Amino acid sequence: MPDARKPRRLFGRCVCCVPPSPPAVRAIDRRTLLAGALATSGVAAAAALPVPRLAQAQPAQRRIDFHHHQTPPAFIAAMKRRNMINPSAFAWTPERSLEEMDKAAVGVALLSVARPELAFFEDSDEARAVARESNDYGAKLQSDYKTRFGVLASLPLPHVDESLKEIEHAFDVLKVDGVCLMTSYGDKWLGHTSFAPVMDALNARKAIVFVHPIAPNCCAGLKPVPDFADSVIEYGTDTTRTIASILFSGTSRRCKDIRFVFAHGGGTAPYLVERFNRAGSNKSLAEYTYDVVMSELRRYHYDTAIMAHPAPLAALTRLAPITQILFGSDYPFRTPADTAKGIGEFLSAADLAAVERGNALRLIPRLASL
Repeated sequence: MPDARKPRRLFGRCVCCVPPSPPAVRAIDRRTLLAGALATSGVAAAAALPVPRLAQAQPAQRRIDFHHHQTPPAFIAAMKRRNMINPSAFAWTPERSLEEMDKAAVGVALLSVARPELAFFEDSDEARAVARESNDYGAKLQSDYKTRFGVLASLPLPHVDESLKEIEHAFDVLKVDGVCLMTSYGDKWLGHTSFAPVMDALNARKAIVFVHPIAPNCCAGLKPVPDFADSVIEYGTDTTRTIASILFSGTSRRCKDIRFVFAHGGGTAPYLVERFNRAGSNKSLAEYTYDVVMSELRRYHYDTAIMAHPAPLAALTRLAPITQILFGSDYPFRTPADTAKGIGEFLSAADLAAVERGNALRLIPRLASL
């Protein structure tokens, strides 16, 4: 794997490789543009400057969308019982997913429950029932649309025994592709000791574990300005909290066979990597040397949902190799076409081919035949 301390080639072509334009609108090399902008005015200036589109994936690539939500009837009913209304999620249908997938040449979408608020279900029986019905619904969709959908099953955490039973049903009966976990459950993140049996069971199956953010109890509803949604700041921050929890609790090294996929490019983790690397200065964390921290962060996978911007993409691709980055749209909250357009402006053709399809095929080889 490349050394994160060495510059890596983020953008695939120099200005001489870009087709010539009229002098008034001649393209600027994106690396030069970014370097100059960052040196003079910071990341915000870089975002404001016009840049050329360097590469676009060919439609024949048939993108694989690793971050694509479904809203099962059981889940909608559970949310409505709690007066939790989410218009985008409630308007979802399989047909709308397929329509948006076709617009963006997405061949397969891995379905996970949209904003799985069942993370907060205190009643274990209800949490178990909603998870089971949601997973069965996803499996039925996969059966009905054999070449278009995969399934990332929900677990009824924080209820451990019920989650262990659902793991058996999801993998042994439904044959799902992996599971979707929340970054936190109430006031516990994924490295918490109470979740160790679940992590060990997933590790034994070499499971793909897609981790989606949510606002934790401590910070849900905090608004720096009125009408600020939790998703704007808290989601990225909670992803970083759970990465730290998994890494520094020892869960990550104990469960080496779990293939973690973190949504939204790992949240704010790429920006806090230097602080992670200094955590070992605390005696209780002395075993977490630079090499230990970086090797774990580099082996995780990260998706591209809601991060089609030069700053997060540059940070993520300096932290993790291209092999660990997956196409993710966050549909229905963002369309696959928007994501494809956004990352197509920043990555080379070769890197796009890996991010949009090749990397997912290494995780789930069966998708190659779809």
